[in-house]
Amino acid sequence: MATRTAPRPFTGWHMTGILVGFFVIVMTVNFAMARFALSSFGGTVVDNSYVASQHYNELLAKAEAQDRLGWQPSVWLDRTRHVRVTLAHQEAKLPIESAKAMIHHPLGRLPSQALVMVGDGQGGMISTRMLPQGRWRIELAVTHGGDEARYRRDLK
Repeated sequence: MATRTAPRPFTGWHMTGILVGFFVIVMTVNFAMARFALSSFGGTVVDNSYVASQHYNELLAKAEAQDRLGWQPSVWLDRTRHVRVTLAHQEAKLPIESAKAMIHHPLGRLPSQALVMVGDGQGGMISTRMLPQGRWRIELAVTHGGDEARYRRDLK
């Protein structure tokens, strides 16, 4: 018959090892998650939320006035990665008098850039240069007949 050895007693060193191992794992996961969060967040949306909140009613009034215009914008990238913009109102195409555009990388990894928009000869607008690869957010201000409307779209 085989002899059994007595089990080793659970000592304070065992408990210390378990606690240290547990906290090392927790801290490693926390530091990794914090690093991922900081590397993917580009910054704040507004610098001072209190000041931004003071102008909220003005923003709502501008949005309502823009909605009353009834314009339906189309913003897309053509196959050469130039931004194209057209406007329509009740299925009729509206000629765009001018357009200003800023592109932003959604995660803030690349700097914001102004786009120069020119007429495409058909009432729409086209950017003078190609958009770099990746996801972009465009902030667009278009004018027609003295009215201005602002739009924000995501482009891929």
